[in-house]
Amino acid sequence: MLGLNNPTSAEEPQNDRDVERRSRWVALGQWALLGSLVGVVCGGGSALFLWLLDRATDFRTGHEQLIFALPIAGLVVGWCYERFGDAIKAGNNLVIDTIHDNGPEIPLRMAPFVLIGTVLTHLFGGSAGREGTAVQMGASLTDWISHRLRVSKHVRRQLLAAGVAGGFGSVFGTPIAGAIFGLEFIVRGRIQYHALVPALVASFVGDITTRALGITHTLYPAASALPLSPLLFLKWLVFAAAVALVANAFIALTHTIKKRGEKLVRRLPWRMFLGGLVVVGLWQLVGTSDYLGLGVPMILRSFEDPNLPLHAFALKLLFTAVTIGAGFLGGEVTPLFFIGATLGSALGQLMGIPIAIGAGVGLAAVFAAASNAPLALSIMAMELLGAPIFPHAAIVCVFAYLLSGKRSIYSAQRVGARQVVGTRPGV
Repeated sequence: MLGLNNPTSAEEPQNDRDVERRSRWVALGQWALLGSLVGVVCGGGSALFLWLLDRATDFRTGHEQLIFALPIAGLVVGWCYERFGDAIKAGNNLVIDTIHDNGPEIPLRMAPFVLIGTVLTHLFGGSAGREGTAVQMGASLTDWISHRLRVSKHVRRQLLAAGVAGGFGSVFGTPIAGAIFGLEFIVRGRIQYHALVPALVASFVGDITTRALGITHTLYPAASALPLSPLLFLKWLVFAAAVALVANAFIALTHTIKKRGEKLVRRLPWRMFLGGLVVVGLWQLVGTSDYLGLGVPMILRSFEDPNLPLHAFALKLLFTAVTIGAGFLGGEVTPLFFIGATLGSALGQLMGIPIAIGAGVGLAAVFAAASNAPLALSIMAMELLGAPIFPHAAIVCVFAYLLSGKRSIYSAQRVGARQVVGTRPGV
């Protein structure tokens, strides 16, 4: 009779399992909803940004005299940031610090500021990328949503990681890499798996949204199969060492220009003005516009042109370090793709590796080493170039990451920090 009124020991665990199972499904549904919301916002922002960026690049290409006005553009953008953007001037590092420390709400004005500033950088010929803009837009828009929904601090951190993933995945059309990057770039040497579901959903929904709004991404040549061998593995190790050296050179030069500039010229508008003058001078000195803007045409050439200048990677490194170090807005990813692809093409010729494979591996590996995100970039190489590139890219990305030490383009990255994300949504 007692058994009718009291659950047996066998029934109790079953009830607990049922409750736990329902809880997991509820949490998954909430994360799918929140991740989708973040993805739509990030994808829409990326679509607008990429459309404006294409218009600006096309207009500059047809009116190259605009490049002479880069110093004036720097003066104006620098004044606006000095006057109204002090709280957001840290850029990607502000996003990382906020995720770590649960800091104040990221100002919503970061999104329009970085969008307009980056478009102007490209319109007037600065050598910059687009990932920084997409990440900062995604994070600021997501944090605005988080505070309007009044989510817990743990959920906020997870949504910020999802915002990073949604921005990165949608701006490059690589949703899997975007999701992993959103988890990998926060802490050096650790992936924040607790934010995996919202990051994955946001990245895929962001990519779908961007494509649905009519944005097409750069198509890279598909990689051909190249069997691994002991000799090729040794070549990749040498390749990785060269990649690590170049990545460290880029980080060191960019940070040196920024720090020295801040000491010598106190005000941001004048630092950007002087940086613009240097970029214009370099442009006139080299006699080509190949190293301005994103540089996508040169990236594509590196896959097939054996006559590409062997020093192309060094020139792009210099142009970009000056642009970013002086304070111009944008990102480092696409310039690092340029540096990596041209470096890889040159190394491929020297080492007897097909230049298309060398360019593809270099494209991923330089940024992997510079950002401490080897897994995301290995996957990104596969998404952009096809499955045959994956084992080669993974080898070089991992070893270049290990050989590059603790340096990063994101100075706010922390090494082995405590877990910074929570577990379940609690809106």
